[in-house]
Amino acid sequence: MVSKLDLYKIFCQVGESKSFSQAAKALYMTQPAVSQAIMQLERELDIRLFNRSPKGVVLTDEGRLLFEYATSALNLLHVGVEKIGEFKNLTAGELKVGVGDTISRYFLLPFLELFHNRYPNIKFKIENGTTSELISILKAGEVDIVVCNFPLEDSALTTKAFIDVHDIFVCGEKYRHILTDPISYEELMKYPLIFLEPKSNSRRYVEKFILSKGVQISPEFELGSHDLLLEFAKINLGIACVTKEFSEDYISRGIVSKVNVVDPIPKREIGVCFLKSVPLSLAATRFVEMIEQRK
Repeated sequence: MVSKLDLYKIFCQVGESKSFSQAAKALYMTQPAVSQAIMQLERELDIRLFNRSPKGVVLTDEGRLLFEYATSALNLLHVGVEKIGEFKNLTAGELKVGVGDTISRYFLLPFLELFHNRYPNIKFKIENGTTSELISILKAGEVDIVVCNFPLEDSALTTKAFIDVHDIFVCGEKYRHILTDPISYEELMKYPLIFLEPKSNSRRYVEKFILSKGVQISPEFELGSHDLLLEFAKINLGIACVTKEFSEDYISRGIVSKVNVVDPIPKREIGVCFLKSVPLSLAATRFVEMIEQRK
């Protein structure tokens, strides 16, 4: 049975060819099949689309009106199919990523560069925020994936861990006298502390662990930037809780020193999450695969 779409394709070809036989050749159909299709469409629309003559066929006034719209619709459909092909080949499209400033700078940037070099026609949309803020915009459909601090417990999300990271304490020159022996958390609380803001996922992880040791933290400074943590420690404003992997430059150059604690904070992870209920775009799928292959 000929579909409605096929009927309009045949109609447009006959209207262009002005001949059933020529249209049949162009469509690789028999002439009777083309004629039957046109008659079926005329019956369904209850109008005459062509005036027949021994010299061929000519569109009626109603046929010309339909031909204009049908041709436009088929052309748009063709363009749409071509665009789908571009998306499948990643020669067009957009990658929408939610990520915090620190993870973006110290972890994600090389992957963004690599992906851009490999797929230069894919546009980037990068949204910044805390983990909780990014999960909210993920659920609102504003980003495809979120790269953030784990642990993350949400039954609506699929999570994939990429790298392990470690939370440590660092200090500047003024507090290096405490570096001789590992220090307990009770002793650590006697010094001014510098932490990320309370809504930060990494801050909550550290605070939960220290609280499990029976110690309540009360930071002197609460900041919104990991780099500021290091800078505040550098100028001796206190002892800062930082991510070791993102602080290597400061530590290796002696700008700050690692404070050894009696019971080190367990490692955590950084990874990607996305909605279980929404299939990833091809661009997002390739991006996640690329990171997994190089982690």
